[in-house]
Amino acid sequence: MAILTATKLHYDIVGSFLRPNAIKQARADFAAKKIDQEQLTAVEDEAIRDLVAKEIDAGLKIVTDGEFRRSYWHLDTFWGFSGIAHTYADHGYLFHDEETRNDSAQVVGKIAFDPEHNDLKAFKFLNELVQDQPGIIARQSIPSPAQFYAELVRGVENEEALHKYYPDHAELVHDIGQAYHDLILALYDAGCRDVKLDDCTWGMVVDSDFWQEMTNGEFDRDALQNIYLELNNAAIEDLPEDLRISTHICRGNYHSTWAAKGGYAPVASHLFAQEKVDAFYLEFDDERSGDFAPLAEVPAGTQVVLGLVTSKRPELEQKETLIKRINEATQYVPLENLSLSTQCGFASTEEGNQLTEQQQWDKIRLVVDTAQEVWGD
Repeated sequence: MAILTATKLHYDIVGSFLRPNAIKQARADFAAKKIDQEQLTAVEDEAIRDLVAKEIDAGLKIVTDGEFRRSYWHLDTFWGFSGIAHTYADHGYLFHDEETRNDSAQVVGKIAFDPEHNDLKAFKFLNELVQDQPGIIARQSIPSPAQFYAELVRGVENEEALHKYYPDHAELVHDIGQAYHDLILALYDAGCRDVKLDDCTWGMVVDSDFWQEMTNGEFDRDALQNIYLELNNAAIEDLPEDLRISTHICRGNYHSTWAAKGGYAPVASHLFAQEKVDAFYLEFDDERSGDFAPLAEVPAGTQVVLGLVTSKRPELEQKETLIKRINEATQYVPLENLSLSTQCGFASTEEGNQLTEQQQWDKIRLVVDTAQEVWGD
């Protein structure tokens, strides 16, 4: 049912939503030890119930919990694995105009799935809200295995810790793949039929300037792509046929700014042609994303979700412009295999992008309305 719903509908979302004030206040109170975990969870529960009702009211058929239980789109998942510690780096992530908080994840033992993983608990709550509503699918988004690897080698201290426990690369790939595979199967057993892998690694590797600065010119794009592809495919092999696996490729989304630029051409032969997913959710909201030509590498039958509506800026796009761009993309992917979405989530971290909740919902309704006009959904 998940695969049918996802491919029949031609409008979608990436998944994160602006945090309501109640959650922001509860998190601040929790950090100050004014409330306990149970009280924080109760506030999150109520906010998620309200969000899901708004998603359904907006016409969405695939819904998320807005990532309301997370601080980051990726690190919270990493911290949920055995063998990983919540650490702090010398610097945060460097974006175009800002530097993020400096949280990180570091290896402190062998990596494995923890049955008490926070993402599994989060999905179970979300699924309970919608499992009796016909035609509504609960999606769980998790950061990709490649993104996990990228964090474990971010900075000298992380690299040294990784090599202490994993001097053998093959063992590392196996353990990351197994941990993810076990998490995905646990989600499946809990009723999940739609898992999206969020992934900034490909969005960074296309940017030669970014990597020249990061590696002092010692940059082997093919070698990195081979590692990313190996990790991601290892995690998603031998999964149930009725489980839809997709991936969202991003160039950074923090407080309405970005981390990398460049079209998909440098990674198309690896990412599009060889990653074994059912759908690609792709940024195409401005010139940083390049043109549609690399989509020629997407295998026949694979879905491409065009992120043409930006989540970074409040200005509402013109429907006519969106339709024109969708038609341009049909030069490379048949219309029936295309869909429309926002380019990213609205709050990849709890800081959120610089727009209002009303502007957020206006963007989503534009996506739905445009798709209904193009595809007749």
